[in-house]
Amino acid sequence: VQLVESGGGLVQPGGSLRLSCAASGFTFSRYDMSWYRQPPGKARELVAFISYSGSRTNYADSVKGRFTISRDNAKNTVYLQMNSLKPEDTAVYYCTRAPLDYWGQGTQVTVSS
Repeated sequence: VQLVESGGGLVQPGGSLRLSCAASGFTFSRYDMSWYRQPPGKARELVAFISYSGSRTNYADSVKGRFTISRDNAKNTVYLQMNSLKPEDTAVYYCTRAPLDYWGQGTQVTVSS
């Protein structure tokens, strides 16, 4: 099993980024997927969840209306579109599959002017 995140970087407040997580080594379309993040000095927290079919999504209150999770089962990839970014969104972002048994290496997102 391998999960590889990409798309992070430095962005100004109000800007946007799109994270991708490429999955391999398992039947991607059978697994719910999630994005988590770990801000500096803080615990890892759930950001967004998407069901295996993409029919259900859930978001942390702090990102509702700004972030959108999606997936392409044909490409074995899950995405996180992040808009209206705030400095408090600065964190390392990870993707994981249910039941949280495998994680990617993370991608750094820094929101700063």
